[in-house]
Amino acid sequence: MNSKLFITGICLLCSLAFCQADEPKLPVLASEQFTKGAANWEPKDPTAWKVVKQGSESFYSMFKDSSYQPEVRSPVNFALLKEISVSDFVLDVDMRSTQEVYGHQDLCLFFGYQDASHFYYVHLGREADAHANSIFLVNGKPRVSIAQQRTDGTNWTKDWHHVRIKRDIQTGSIQVFFDDMKKPVMTTIDKHFNHGRVGIGSFDDTGDFDNFLLRGSVHKPKE
Repeated sequence: MNSKLFITGICLLCSLAFCQADEPKLPVLASEQFTKGAANWEPKDPTAWKVVKQGSESFYSMFKDSSYQPEVRSPVNFALLKEISVSDFVLDVDMRSTQEVYGHQDLCLFFGYQDASHFYYVHLGREADAHANSIFLVNGKPRVSIAQQRTDGTNWTKDWHHVRIKRDIQTGSIQVFFDDMKKPVMTTIDKHFNHGRVGIGSFDDTGDFDNFLLRGSVHKPKE
């Protein structure tokens, strides 16, 4: 058996078990292994993304630099899940950095996305500073770090890593987990955006994504 397939299969089962035990009221909204392509995704620069198939496995690859230029200083290479706007959620995904090692080597997850200048993102960077390895708010101006607790950096290897975000809009809680699903690597409280789209990507690096699982409450606009 292919080792990657076995490991990611176990990760997905564990994610499902954990979510079902920890968040029993949150239904599955999206589950992606990319075996049928990436029609459910909207990349900012479609030429920078592709589905890679290796035997029976598939993953979504952000394989080159993006030409997208945001209005305010914020990530330039990411893809959003189409149509779904979510409030409370648990997002699980396997991520692998393919970038050469440097201080701001990163992959990111996006949520609360309203438009190109209003959203949150989690930057999992190798070294933490004012612009890396934190939870960021983009609110009509260049991104601002809002993490109240975080680690000194993310230990990217060439292997796959499992990442989770948990969002509770009533309390404003945002928790980020990296490999260890019991102890968060970043936390904060913020209530700027209580719903929005979610996504995967990087500030300006490359990487791969697989076994995407979103559980949550769908936000429905008031008529």
